Formats: sequence, structure tokens, C-alpha cells
Amino acid sequence: MTEDPDNPAPFGGFAEDQQRAHYHGHRDRLRQRFIDGGGAALQDYELLELILFRLLPRRDTKPIAKAMLARFGSFSEALGAPTHLLEEIDGLGPTAVIDLKVIMTAAQRFARDQIPDRPMLSSWAELINYCRSQMAFETHEQFRILFLDKKNKLIADEVQQVGTVDHTPVYPREVIRRSLELSATALILVHNHPSGDTSPSPADVQMTRAIADVATPLGITVHDHIIIGRSGHSSMRALKLF
Repeated sequence: MTEDPDNPAPFGGFAEDQQRAHYHGHRDRLRQRFIDGGGAALQDYELLELILFRLLPRRDTKPIAKAMLARFGSFSEALGAPTHLLEEIDGLGPTAVIDLKVIMTAAQRFARDQIPDRPMLSSWAELINYCRSQMAFETHEQFRILFLDKKNKLIADEVQQVGTVDHTPVYPREVIRRSLELSATALILVHNHPSGDTSPSPADVQMTRAIADVATPLGITVHDHIIIGRSGHSSMRALKLF
């Protein structure tokens, strides 16, 4: 019989009792700490443990959570890591990895749903956090556009193109066409650099200027072009590149 890597067969007899004693009491204590103090009461590996409890009911999840953080560097990077790299973590099988990706997608959807009724430009920190949650850990470049109305509220957030690890083709004509379809009066352009280096390339600058040159006469403002990396970001407006 083949063992499920996510849920291995339990130990028998005395060994099974030892396994239960090893981590079941720990799980109860960790849950209680969360009930008493919320997420702020837990370290990153402990919060990962809580998530993994449900995914891996018959495993000690502490070493798995710590291995994820050691491999990927942070809680967000652990959840956002590519599927094939997560499957390299001892104790994480395909089923658990899919479940982690469902949780990551739910977190992204939650962040997106917080945006529409608030001006996008009211908080720079919220804007950056939102963009990071959506694309910081993608392994290929994405070019997305936040379409805004005259009050700078979000009309739509759309991924326009998905490229390779270091290039995404962008067509200014298509950007403007979609802006007019949505009656957008302002845009925030966003793309990610999977390499982690958020410095704008000459092609990034040229493309941004081309979009702004076409948008401005039509009454559409390009507020910024933000480049997102795993550990930082760059604002082309702040860098005065267009």
C-alpha cells in the first residue's frame, strides 16, 4: 500500500501514543494562545503551524513550518512560493501544497475586496501592500492595471499580460482601449520583477512614457508605474522617470 505523503499511516501501539503525546497537546496550547491573543500572539512559524494542523492532521507540523521559513525567508514568501519548490519541503505533499495555494488565493481575494469602496490613493502603504499581496511572489512577470474613476476609486484591477521571468510585452494601444471601455480617468500601472531587483529598465521607462503620451490628451492620468519585488518596490513617479 502506498503511503499518502500528506497523511502517513499512524504509528501502532505504544509508538502511536508517543506520537500523539508529542504534538497533540502542543496543538491545543497553540490554538488557545491564538484564541486569547489573536495572530499578534504568535510568531510566523506558529501561525504556519496553525494552518498546517488542518492540512496535515497526522504530522508534527512545527519542523515543517520552520523548514518553510528557513527555505523561503518569510511567512508571505512561504505561502507564495512556487508549487514545485513547496513540494520539496519534507512533509509537504501535493495535496497540502494545493491547500496552501487555496489559502494564498483567498488572502489575495480578501485584499482585493477591501479596495473598491476606498480611494486607491488615500494610503500609499495600503496600495503597496495590496500590490505585493497580488504579485510579489509570482515567478513570471505580470503587467496589471488599476483602473480608477475621477475620485480615484478602483473600477477594475486587471492583469493585461503575463510574460517570462524577465519580460512582459505591453501594448499602449490596448491599455488605452481598455481604459476607454471602462470609462477610467486615471491609471496605476504595476508589474513585478521576479528577480527581486525593482530598478526600472529602459524598456519599462519607454513603455510608461508611451502610455502616458497617449493617455494624457484623452483626459486619462497615469498616476504611477510601480515595480514590485519580493522585498521592495520602486515608484517611477517618485523617481521622476515620466
